[in-house]
Amino acid sequence: MPLGLAALDELFSAFEELRVALDGTDVAAIDAAAARVSKCAAAVRAIGAWRADGAIRERVTALLPLIEAARVRINLLTDHAGQRLSLLAAHGSTQAPLVYGR
Repeated sequence: MPLGLAALDELFSAFEELRVALDGTDVAAIDAAAARVSKCAAAVRAIGAWRADGAIRERVTALLPLIEAARVRINLLTDHAGQRLSLLAAHGSTQAPLVYGR
């Protein structure tokens, strides 16, 4: 298997790990999975010749739905956390003032 395909397989695996971590509640697992995605993406970028190889280009195109799914999950989790912070602030602003201002 060419180096580029092996690196892309690692990136697929990293995104799958991130998807599973985002569906859970373990912040350390999410952080570790995000770091792995970053490392694997850097390895794919370092190869640099992926644009010239049709098989690698197809594999990158197949990766796009995983990237989009991770983006959507992150946006939902961010919105959920913001809503919870707002609820907490509304119910206990005198005892627990907002840490972050708007």
